[in-house]
Amino acid sequence: MKKTLFILTCSVLALTACKNEKKDSAETDIKETEEMAAKEEKEQSEWEELFNGENLDGWKAYNKDEISDQWKVEDGVIAFTPSEEVEGSENLITEKEFGNFELSIEWKISEGGNSGIMWGVQEDEKYNEPYLTGPEIQVLDNKRHPDAKNGLNRTAGALYDMVPPSEDVTKPAGEWNKQVIHIDHEENIGWVQLNGTKVVEFPVHGKEWEEMVSNSKFKDWESFGTSKKGHIALQDHGNKVWFRNIKVKQL
Repeated sequence: MKKTLFILTCSVLALTACKNEKKDSAETDIKETEEMAAKEEKEQSEWEELFNGENLDGWKAYNKDEISDQWKVEDGVIAFTPSEEVEGSENLITEKEFGNFELSIEWKISEGGNSGIMWGVQEDEKYNEPYLTGPEIQVLDNKRHPDAKNGLNRTAGALYDMVPPSEDVTKPAGEWNKQVIHIDHEENIGWVQLNGTKVVEFPVHGKEWEEMVSNSKFKDWESFGTSKKGHIALQDHGNKVWFRNIKVKQL
C-alpha cells in the first residue's frame, strides 16, 4: 500500500512539474514573440519614407525650379522617360540632406540603360551636375550597356569608377533590383547590398578614400566626395529607369 501511494505521489509531482515546465515554456515563447514584435516595430519606425507612391513630394529638380515632365509617378513607381525635346539632364534630388544614413531602394533599368544613385550631393549653380560632388552607386544593364566593358568598377552596384562589386548579382534589364546603401562618416565605412548580397565596401573619407579618388576619373574634381552631408540624387543618364520603395534610416 505504501509503495502504491509513493508511486502515485511521484506521478502527481512529475505531472505537476511537467505542466509547470510547459507553462513556463509557453510564457517564455509569448515573451520572446512580444520582444521580437517590439524590436521589429522599433526598427520600422526608424525608417522614413522618401517616396509616398503617389507624387514627388519631398523631391526637387537639381538646380532647377520645377521637376521635368520626364519624371512621373506611374502605378506607385517613379519613372523616368527621356525626351529628345529636352536639352541637358534633369536629375532628381531629395529636398532633405542626409549625413550618416542607410538608404533602401528598388530600381529597374531599361535594356541598354544607365543611371545612378548618388549621395552627398551639393546643389549650387557652380555645379551643373550632381555627380560633380556626389559619389555614385551605378545602376546599369550590365549585359548591354558599353560602360560595363570599361571595367567592373563601372557595372551595377559599383562605387562608380572606384570600387567594383565582388560579384554580379543583378537581375536582367526590366526586372526589379533591391539595393541598400550604407554611409557612415563616424565609423568611416560605406557599403552596398544588392539583392541581399553585400557587394561593395569602402571608406568614405581619409587617406584610403583620397587614394581611390586620385586613381579615378574624379581626381581633378576638387569638390567630389568631400561633403559629409548632402542630397540623395536619382540620375538622368538619358535612359528609361524606374525606382520604388524608397526609404532612409538616419544612423
